[in-house]
Amino acid sequence: MLTHVSSPDAAWAPRLALLLHGYGADERDLAGLAGYLPRGLAWAAVRAPNRGPGPGYSWFSLEDTDFGEQDAVEAATELLWEWVDANCAPDARLVPIGFSQGGLMASQLLRTRPARVDGIALLSGYVMDAPQPADDVLAQNRPRAFWGRGTADVVIPQVVGELTEVWLPEYTSLESHIYQGLGHAVSEAELADLQRFVASVVSPT
Repeated sequence: MLTHVSSPDAAWAPRLALLLHGYGADERDLAGLAGYLPRGLAWAAVRAPNRGPGPGYSWFSLEDTDFGEQDAVEAATELLWEWVDANCAPDARLVPIGFSQGGLMASQLLRTRPARVDGIALLSGYVMDAPQPADDVLAQNRPRAFWGRGTADVVIPQVVGELTEVWLPEYTSLESHIYQGLGHAVSEAELADLQRFVASVVSPT
């Protein structure tokens, strides 16, 4: 079972922000985002299953490909859904928020069980270059998505960013933000934009 930290009400909340860290980090890395979530929104930050690199954890290896090997990504997606099924209310709606590799995992949740997902946020994140079970449904329903990234990010390969730039507008109702001079990181400006986005997802006008 995946390790996590969460708000006290996460197990029975009707809606949950799911915070998914990047490569080489752990569940504590994005827990600070809880302060930027709308008041009353439950949250959980989940640790990836694979140890390393260094003292951290990863959702899948990046040794052989810029994207992550398809079978490994899909296996990680299954593990994450197993965590959701075991730790969240059966009908809980999710708002996955992921940084970098965690952003890909957020997109995978949407591309596999979109009925459970209200919207996703990718922070310096990307999507996988392989068809997924619910892509046809997404093309019709176009759920909400946030994509923030910096002009100085040299960690995400250009080809990966270009794929994501094509995929997201085709399959989601995308809110896209580009931050001048920002590297592979999250800025206060991005956090403010993310806060507004999540609030609009959970409390639409």
